[in-house]
Amino acid sequence: MTSPESSAAGPAATDQAAAGPAQWVQGQGHWQTGAETAPLADVRDGESAADARPPRRHGRTALLIATAAVLGLVAGIAVGYGVQAERPPTPLPALAQPGLAYPGKALPEGKEPDPLSDKEDRSRRTAGDLRKLLIPRPKGAREVDVPTFDGGSLPVDGWMTAADYATEYVDEGSMFEYFAEEDIRRVAGADWERGQYGQIAVRLVQFRSGAGMGAVDFAESQLDYMPESDEGAGYAGDPIKGSGNGRYFVYPVQNKPGYLPLYEARALGYRGDVMFDIHIFDTRPISKRDIRTLAERQLERL
Repeated sequence: MTSPESSAAGPAATDQAAAGPAQWVQGQGHWQTGAETAPLADVRDGESAADARPPRRHGRTALLIATAAVLGLVAGIAVGYGVQAERPPTPLPALAQPGLAYPGKALPEGKEPDPLSDKEDRSRRTAGDLRKLLIPRPKGAREVDVPTFDGGSLPVDGWMTAADYATEYVDEGSMFEYFAEEDIRRVAGADWERGQYGQIAVRLVQFRSGAGMGAVDFAESQLDYMPESDEGAGYAGDPIKGSGNGRYFVYPVQNKPGYLPLYEARALGYRGDVMFDIHIFDTRPISKRDIRTLAERQLERL
C-alpha cells in the first residue's frame, strides 16, 4: 500500500517540478507550466484564489485620481467665475485727494512759484552742459596731446563718444555693448599732465533716466572688482567725504625690469545719474591726499 506521504509526493509532484515555475496566462484565468495547465481554482492547500493572482499593475488608479482633480479644479474655476460675473460691480473707494484740480490757465507773470534750487532738484545741475561740472585743471597741470590710456582716445572739446570711452577698457567690445544696453547719454572728460611723467584723467559718465539704474550700476560694477589684487587695488578703498557710495584707492607700485616704477590712484562714485571716475598715474609715489582732494572737489561740483 502506498502511504499518504508517497502518494502526495508521487509522479504528479515530480512532473510539476520538472515543468519549471508556473506562469500566469493573461486573459485565460489560470497558471500554466511548461508541461500542463492548472485551473485557477486548483491552488495549493491553505492558499486562496486572491493569493494566486498575479501582482496588480500600478499607475491606472493614480491617473484616474489626477484626472478627477484637474476636472474638479476646472469646474470650480468656471463656477466661481460665473458667480462673480453675476454679482453687481463694487465701487472703488474715493481717492485720498478728491478735490485735486489744476488751474485752468497759467498764473500771471510775477505770480509763478520760484523754481526748485539745485539742492532741491539735483537734475537741474546735470541737465545743462556736463563739461562745466568737471573739476578745474589742478595747479601745475598742463593740457596733453596724447591719450592717458593706452589705446584710448582724447576728449574732443571736452566730449567723448561711447565708442571712444569704451576703448579705455581692456574688453572694449563688451563695454560698448554694455553702454548701449544701459542707455548711456553722454561722457565729458579732461586729461592733463603734471610733472615729468604724471597724468590725470577725469570722466563724467551720464545715463538717461529710465527703468535701469545706469550710473549706480556702472559705478558699483567698477567698485566690485577694486578689492581684487589682480585687476583692482587689492583692498576696499577709503570713503570719499560727503559721499555714501564713493571710494578712492591707491594701488601698490608696479615694478618691471627695464621700466620706471608705475604708481596709480583711482576714485569712483556717483551722484544722481552721473558717475565720476578719476585716475592719476605717475612714476613717483602718489599720496592718498592727492586722489582724495580731487575726488572731494568733483563730488562738490555734482
